[in-house]
Amino acid sequence: MVSAGINFAGPGRVGIDLAEELLELKRERNAVILAQAKIINPTKRVILPDLDAGCSLSESCPPEKLAEFLTQRADKNYYVIAYINCSAGVKALADVICTSGNADKIVRAAPADRNILFVPDQNLGAWVMERTGRKMDLWQGTCYVHVEFTARSINKIREQYPDAPVVAHPECTYAVRMLADEVCSTEKMVTFCRESAAREIIVVTEAGLLHRLRKEIPGKKFIPGPTDNCFCGECRFMKMNTLEKAYEALLKMEPEITLPESVRKRAEAPILRMLELSK
Repeated sequence: MVSAGINFAGPGRVGIDLAEELLELKRERNAVILAQAKIINPTKRVILPDLDAGCSLSESCPPEKLAEFLTQRADKNYYVIAYINCSAGVKALADVICTSGNADKIVRAAPADRNILFVPDQNLGAWVMERTGRKMDLWQGTCYVHVEFTARSINKIREQYPDAPVVAHPECTYAVRMLADEVCSTEKMVTFCRESAAREIIVVTEAGLLHRLRKEIPGKKFIPGPTDNCFCGECRFMKMNTLEKAYEALLKMEPEITLPESVRKRAEAPILRMLELSK
């Protein structure tokens, strides 16, 4: 999480000094700075630098709404596949978790005799359906950052950089995915940028990745995918967890994330199932 924090804080010596101090403090306090880590690290103290740092995608699928949906459609006997960017409550209702990197494999491993409900991201789910051919019902949730990229904005930036390939995250809409040269998970986007022969690459995802790319692959130019309004594809929620807040949280060891053990156990089971299927 600290390296991610550097991405959010931006480049600069102050950020690097603070990150190094943060790492040392994290070791001393034996703490984890990641909300979802509490599910698989029940004995660890887990803190979140800013409790208001939510996630529009997670919030688009409240656990109580999902539970109601499943109860009303019990005849469907849904096998629920939940993208990892969801709440512990939603994970507790899922059969298995997936990431953007392993979603294909998880969907292909789903029981052939079960209907699939994919939550919460409809764009990621649609992309996986295109790749696997497996029909799924999709929860109508989105990441507000990724749906701000449009076909018009991507065509416009391509006119400015006609030789630059476009790499996009699958949380983008179908119209944007169709214009991309490569659609893949965040880690695979990094690999694509590293291995591509192109010296200029248009990157269509949350802007925090650009700092990492520029740091790890300094010889190339990474162009942020624009929206119709600006070159500002930043998640306001992610940017709320700053290095300064992380440092302060570790000093005070708060705010701490807690989970009822019954919810934690039910949320852990589909994560462990994902890890087993991903082998």
